[in-house]
Amino acid sequence: MPSVNVYSAAGKKKGTIELSDSVFGIEPNMSAVHLVVVNYLANQRQGTQSTLTRAEVSGGGRKPWRQKGTGRARQGSTRSPQWTHGGIAHGPKPRSYGFDINKKVRKLAMKSALSDKVASDEFQVLDKLELKEIKTKDMVKVLEALGSVKKTLIVTPEKDETIYKSARNIKGVKVSPVNAINVYDIVNSNKVVILEDAVKKLEEVYA
Repeated sequence: MPSVNVYSAAGKKKGTIELSDSVFGIEPNMSAVHLVVVNYLANQRQGTQSTLTRAEVSGGGRKPWRQKGTGRARQGSTRSPQWTHGGIAHGPKPRSYGFDINKKVRKLAMKSALSDKVASDEFQVLDKLELKEIKTKDMVKVLEALGSVKKTLIVTPEKDETIYKSARNIKGVKVSPVNAINVYDIVNSNKVVILEDAVKKLEEVYA
């Protein structure tokens, strides 16, 4: 059973916490992690690119010249794809790039990402984080005390507007409640700073 140190917001060690083997101590399955990350990025794509077909471009209401006798190739419309300003054949149209993933694979990927962070010593547990007011400077002091300023994911047990708004202007820092974290954010961070209560909620959901 892995154990990690618990720190205060001032960066002082307060004790240790035993983590669940089934959530934070498994052998990471990087194939599952990769699949879930690809799925997350695919779902972020808007897929709004669109070209005009021959039915949508303007002009071409009549046959440009008669069928026979001109010596030129027969043409039915100036909206045909071979004409300048004509329609685009087989061009992109709005679509969804998203695809479904089995729930068991998602769960495995989440546990793999968390276990990898613990094994890599990129997982810090905070006993509590209470800010009196929305102030970026105060959040920077906390992160500096923890040595976690760049690319840090802060996980809270529930939505906290004070913490979120204090951190949103710090480049590379993201705050997420425990019920909204995803594998991509975990993998994309250099360090995960998680509150002690959020650890218990994770273990309840994924154990």
